[in-house]
This record gives sequence, structure tokens and C-alpha cells, in this order.
Amino acid sequence: MKRLILAGYALGVAIGLSGCKVGPHYQRPAVLAPSAYRDAKPISAGANDSTVSVGDLKWSEVFKDEQMKELIDEALVKNFDVRIAAQRVFEQQAQVGVTRSQSLPTLSAGGFYSAIGIPTDALGSSYPSTFHGGGLMAAAAWNLDFWGLYRRQNEAERAKLLATEWGRRAALSSVVINIATSYIQLRTLDAKLEITHKTLDSRRESLRLISVREQVGSATMSDVHQSEQLLYAAEAAQPGLERDIREQENGISLLLGRNPGPIPRNKKAILQPDPQEVPPGIPSQLLERRPDIQKAEAELIAANARIGVARAQFFPQISISGLGGTATSQMNKLFNSDASFWFGAASVSQPIFEGGKLKNNLRLANETKQEMVLAYQKAIASAFRDVSNALIAYQKSNENRIAWEKETSAADRSVQLAHIRYDNGGSSYLEVLTNESNLFSAELNLADAQQQEALSLVQLYGALGGGWK
Repeated sequence: MKRLILAGYALGVAIGLSGCKVGPHYQRPAVLAPSAYRDAKPISAGANDSTVSVGDLKWSEVFKDEQMKELIDEALVKNFDVRIAAQRVFEQQAQVGVTRSQSLPTLSAGGFYSAIGIPTDALGSSYPSTFHGGGLMAAAAWNLDFWGLYRRQNEAERAKLLATEWGRRAALSSVVINIATSYIQLRTLDAKLEITHKTLDSRRESLRLISVREQVGSATMSDVHQSEQLLYAAEAAQPGLERDIREQENGISLLLGRNPGPIPRNKKAILQPDPQEVPPGIPSQLLERRPDIQKAEAELIAANARIGVARAQFFPQISISGLGGTATSQMNKLFNSDASFWFGAASVSQPIFEGGKLKNNLRLANETKQEMVLAYQKAIASAFRDVSNALIAYQKSNENRIAWEKETSAADRSVQLAHIRYDNGGSSYLEVLTNESNLFSAELNLADAQQQEALSLVQLYGALGGGWK
């Protein structure tokens, strides 16, 4: 019996190994990548190879602020999205195991015992009044994967596992970019609040001096009221900034997996980008570096494999099974050869009519693959767009910040000259107030320009696929 079963399984292995695997083999769709990114600056003479990209650097090499690094380190461990993405990988690993088990034989074993008592009058005195017996048995079954049904299912689930892994890496990149972005925005708000506090101190002092002048007759009450208006305008800006700072801290706390609370940071000017060149590399590298592109391709591979699953269901399904064991009413003879039994069978099942189910399953698999092809191509096109937008933003934000530095410097000089002219009687106090208001606005706009320049580097790094390594 055992030899027969083993021979059957050996035959099944040979058939399975020699069987075909229906369905198309995966081929990456043709992608027309540009030779260079739009708005990418040419590599300067003596620079490194043009294939080098800032996207290949680790985030710790791009972002220099130590407190930002500490926040990113914490977020990569505690962030909810990162932990959810990692859990999905574990779930899919288990699913791969479940799917793989369908291609393997199933074995089961068990025992049984039964007893029955029958009235003596019903059988006559010559028959025993009780019957009992028991035995052991083992069963095995195997659905042969002659057409590659289970192998295609395994291929699809492994590709889905790869997609979840790339999804996890995309979550890591997203957290790095979000922490860097939120931290820069928080420090910008700090800078604006500091500008507001400095302006308030200056305007309180101006109001005190103009009030003294009004008392001695060298200034008018109109000058006092105008000075008060300027003070109150600066005071009105302070609560909104303090509210925005609290909300920004709460947002970072969520990224860190914490309850709302304060975020430690350096009370300095906002981050400045590295003044050195930021090489984007060559566009074709983006396909291998961006996690979202890799995830889209893995989902395409899974969709391609499911076409093979749908096609295999048109063909006969072959299975073999066996059953063996012992049974006796005398337990001391349970392992005697006379008590043994066995059974072996092979079956072939061919679908004939299922109301169009198989045909439409195949059609669904093909159409789903076409959708995944488009999603893959869209991910690539979106990536090229993101990099081009980030490159022009990085260049123009630098020019914008320089312009606002000049504007702020000019506004500061205008305030100084206006005070001198007013003190010497050459102008009204309205000129002083106007120039001080312009300086306050220019300083806030400069803080925004500095923020945008810093954020443009973060956006470029994320667009190039950095942050997950």
C-alpha cells in the first residue's frame, strides 16, 4: 500500500515538474524616459559623474539639523503609517504561505473506535449482545499543478508581497519628507514670531517716545494715534502665529506617534539649503529609485500572473488521493497485516459549462493588467513631473529669497532715513509709520522665502526617490 501511494506521488511530481505554466510571462512595458530632466542645470566642469543623484544619499546626509535628525529617527520607529505599512508586509508574508500551501500535498491521520449494544432477544442467544472495534488511518491528497495554476497564484502573491514592501519603503520616505517639511515650517513660524516680538518692542518704544513728544508739544495727538495703530497691527499678528505654532507642533507629534505636545528645536533662523550643486542624476535611474514606481510595477507583475491563473482554469484539473490504515474488533490485532486496508484514486475534472464565468474571469484579468500598465506609466510620468517641478522650484526659490533679502535691506534703510527726516522736521510721522510697516511686511516675506527655498530642497529630494534607504 505504501509503495503504491509513494509511486503515485512520484508520478505526480514528475507530471508537475514537466507540466507547462500557461499565461504570459512578464515583460516590463516600454518607457520613453527623457535624456535629461527639464530645468536641470548642466553639470559644471570638474563635477562628478552626471549619474550621481542627491536621491541616492541617505536622509542623514542631506538634512544637517541635529534636532530634525532626532525627530526623523523617532518617527521612523513610532510613526503609525510606517508601522501599519510594516504590518501589511507581515500579513502578505502569511498570505504567500497560505497560497503556497495549495500546491503541496495534504496529509492527515486519525483513529476511531466504536461500540454498540443490541438486545439479546433481537439477535438470538447465539450472537453477542455488544460489538466494538477501532482502527487507525492516514489519508493523502494532491492536486497536480500541471497547467501552472498554483505556480501563477504563488507568483501573483509574491509580487503582491514585493508591492507591500515597496509600500513600506514609500511610507518611510513620506515620513522623512513630512517631518523635514513640518520642522522647517515650524521654525519659519518661530522666526515670524520672533520678528513680531522684535517689531512690538520697537513700536512700543516708538509709542513711548512720540507720547513724550506730544506732551512737550513737539508732536501731535494724530502722531500718537498713528503710532498706536502700528503697535496694534503687530499685536494682532501675534495670536495667529502662536496658534499656528501649536497646531504645527501637534501635527509633528502625530507624525511621531505621540499625543499633542511641544516639539524641541533650535531657536535659530530657518534651515538653509546647501549652497553646493544638487545633482538630480539621469532620469532612467528614477524608475529604480522611486518606491511608488517599484510598487506600481510589482502590482503589474501580480496582475500579469493572474492572467495565467484565469487561463489555467480552462484546463483539466488532475488530482490523486490515497487512504490506508488498519481496522479490527480485536485491539490486540490492530497492527496485524490482516487488519490493514488501503484505497487509491486519481481524478480528472474538465470544466464544460459555467455560464461564461471562466471566460469573463480571463477577460477581467486581462483588463486589470491593462489598468495596471496605465497606472505604472502614470507613476513614471508623475515622477518625471515631480522632479522637473522641484528643480524649477529650487532654482526660483533661491532667486526669490535673494530678492527679498535686498527688499528687506532697502526697507530697513528707509526706516532709518525716515526717522532722521522726522527728527529734523523734514517729514511727517506718517512717513515713519509707512516705512516701518513696509519693513515688517518685508521681514515676514523674507521668512517665507527662506522657508520656500529650504522646502524646495526637501521636495526635490523626495521627488528623486530619497528618504527610504
